[in-house]
Amino acid sequence: MPGPGTAIGAEIAKFDRLAAQWWDPKGPMAPLHAMNPARMGWIIERLAKGRPNRLDGLRVLDVGCGAGLASEALARAGARVTGLDAAAGALGAARAHAAGQGLDIDYREGMPETLEESGFDAVVALEVIEHVADREAFCRQLARLVKPGGPVFLSTLNRTPRSFLMAKLGAEYLLRLLPVGTHDWRMFVRPGELGADLRAAGLRVADIAGLSMGPGGGWRVSRDVGVNYIVMAR
Repeated sequence: MPGPGTAIGAEIAKFDRLAAQWWDPKGPMAPLHAMNPARMGWIIERLAKGRPNRLDGLRVLDVGCGAGLASEALARAGARVTGLDAAAGALGAARAHAAGQGLDIDYREGMPETLEESGFDAVVALEVIEHVADREAFCRQLARLVKPGGPVFLSTLNRTPRSFLMAKLGAEYLLRLLPVGTHDWRMFVRPGELGADLRAAGLRVADIAGLSMGPGGGWRVSRDVGVNYIVMAR
């Protein structure tokens, strides 16, 4: 999770408590497991465009990596991945799971502000920005960490009446897909707000797509950004 000026300690602790259950596809992170193939497919397709060997050789930073769902997908696609998170318990789960899969991922405990290394070919921050205190400062750090012209990917939740019904009331209280209190709907981010934060950080949105859940629980990329969406900025 993000660092000084952007971090919310309670948010870091919230996800750290879930560390032992993070890799259970039927546990509290089940929605992320279900969404991961769609969101990572969208990202990897854009990173691999024009490259003959997938993501081989690309240095990718996964900010707010948690226990490594996105990091492992990127590593399997050939990227050299650095995973960054302030939640020590989640990082412990990430390291153990990667080792069990034979994946070489450089997991580091810290926050964007504390990472001295920069010049990454790409930076991803998925389901993170709705948990930070200062979105613009967070975006500035992402811009600092990526090489000039490199892509920054973010996924988050739109602040709409439909997202309140589906992602907050439905997912947490009715269907119990997520632990109660996982999200604060007031911190969901409208695409226009995220675009403004990115522009203030020197980045511009180059692509945007919705992430939609189908009747059977599977996720797909769509044009509907009313609940979940993902952006690529440069």
